[in-house]
Amino acid sequence: MFPQRLDSTLAYDIAKAMLDGFNRHYRLFRTESARAKHRFETADWHGQQRAQRERIEFYDLRVRECFQRLDREFKAGERPMSIWQQVKLHYIGLLVDHHQPELAETFFNSVTTKILHRTHFHNDFIFVRPAVSTEYIENSEPEARPTYRAYYPGSGALGEALVRMVNDFGLRCEFEDLERDVGFVADAMRARLEDVVVRTNFQIQVLSSLFFRNKGAYVVGKLINGYAEHAFALPILHTGVDQKLAIDAALFGESEIPILFSFARAYFMVDMEVPSAYVQFLRSLMPRKPRNEIYNALGLAKQGKTLFYRDFLHHLRHSTDRFRIAPGIKGMVMLVFDLPSFPYVFKVIKDFYPPQKDTTREQIRGKYQLVKQHDRGGRMADTLEYSGVAFPRDRFEDELIAEIEQFAPSQLEISAPDAQGRSEVIIRHVYIERRMIPLNIYLQEAFDLGPGDPKGGAQIARAVIEYGNAIKDMVATNIFPGDMLWKNFGITRHGKVVFYDYDEIEYITDCNFRRVPAARNDEEEMSGEIWYSVGRHDVFPETFGPFLLGNPVVREVFMKHHGDLLDVAFWQGHKERILAGHVLDVFPYEREKRFLHADQPGDCF
Repeated sequence: MFPQRLDSTLAYDIAKAMLDGFNRHYRLFRTESARAKHRFETADWHGQQRAQRERIEFYDLRVRECFQRLDREFKAGERPMSIWQQVKLHYIGLLVDHHQPELAETFFNSVTTKILHRTHFHNDFIFVRPAVSTEYIENSEPEARPTYRAYYPGSGALGEALVRMVNDFGLRCEFEDLERDVGFVADAMRARLEDVVVRTNFQIQVLSSLFFRNKGAYVVGKLINGYAEHAFALPILHTGVDQKLAIDAALFGESEIPILFSFARAYFMVDMEVPSAYVQFLRSLMPRKPRNEIYNALGLAKQGKTLFYRDFLHHLRHSTDRFRIAPGIKGMVMLVFDLPSFPYVFKVIKDFYPPQKDTTREQIRGKYQLVKQHDRGGRMADTLEYSGVAFPRDRFEDELIAEIEQFAPSQLEISAPDAQGRSEVIIRHVYIERRMIPLNIYLQEAFDLGPGDPKGGAQIARAVIEYGNAIKDMVATNIFPGDMLWKNFGITRHGKVVFYDYDEIEYITDCNFRRVPAARNDEEEMSGEIWYSVGRHDVFPETFGPFLLGNPVVREVFMKHHGDLLDVAFWQGHKERILAGHVLDVFPYEREKRFLHADQPGDCF
């Protein structure tokens, strides 16, 4: 019995050290998120961008610290598997009454998988399934802030309730005219009510923390009247006059709220004691959005990865189709495959590239990390990055296996069959992102309807206008997409065009935008080759046209709405403004939604 007691004590100490590591992580994560309020109040936009970027690194740093502590103090890698089963059981016990148990379980997995062999990655040793329920968790401390607040406006008192709601957030900046702003909001809310009768349960519920991102702060909540619930978000912005504030718009429902939480936008900073309660509230506003995407949007990307993987395993168990080479034009640096019944694509970096792609695996991974840390402006798809992912071999088409063996053999391992004759395909490194309709295919579908078809014409116009808007939004966030071909953009179910090919992206401020020099003689004029010098970061906007605008219908729409993209002055002007320290506006809603500035030119829409 004595050795067993020693083992139990050791297992408890390891579990306690791991929970200490997680608690330190979430304390730092929450502190940085809470500081976003001060940065917003002081209009410290560069500080806000820097904090959003640096906070992404917090998790991996804390996992590394915890792993090193376990190795140093407990020689964790040398302990038998019987100890690790006890570690997990003790850890579950420590999570009773914890306010972030689901995040703590994921942290346990992150540390443990650095110690154990992959053959032990099952529920005896890690949290393949959650062990602690997150239902109804609330902070019960006397001074604790509830997850959400409720306001009960009486008949005709909606404006007063809205003023009280905004003031309860305690922003230390004056509003330019709060009575005016809540009048706009109240009118928008009344227009949403199904009838003029105020029901007994008429109320406004809002999450207790503001959602900060870039230059905005968002009130997120819902308006309830009878059986009707209307999700809403109110963006609060600086007016630029004496650091005063204004409510800029009122956004409602399934067509507008999910776009704020899109996988193509930077993560919010939100001060949350009980993140699962925030996720539960947000899911009531966006029932179609997966929980993993909501956790991602809140900056809890590792939890998003955990939930995504659980959903993926569940889908594999309840489907029978096979992984295949993804349809569309094949990329030069990425091998892409998908499972038709699953709304994501899997991207593997190839082992070698054609001569025109002067890059390396490390540089490509660096570009994807840049996008992860950068403000994506609603125009660059977020990716989930995994290592050592195992798939059932019998779910892979042979053509796909042959493709991987040909172009990315270093990333492929096929395990020996087990006793039942089943083997696994193990991909050593893979990116996973939301599947979209490639823009070239979307355009081709419109062309197939015929040149005179009104539906096809509208689809072409919408795609081309959105394509230009996407590029301009990326420019506003200091990103040059590099390869701007239609095939590198996709269209989402909300009709937004999003970029997803990152191996050639650069910062706008690192690019040298040039005009094509005038030919000095007839020989240069007629030459089919480039006769002028081109540096590594030189960009010639006027040359985009021949590659992008060969179709006259596309060209007409493009030149009408985005002809400035072919002018070096557009690019150079934005570069100079960014270098001067100006943080451009990229709004996650349409210009006409703005209460006061719908008719005024903005920095970028």
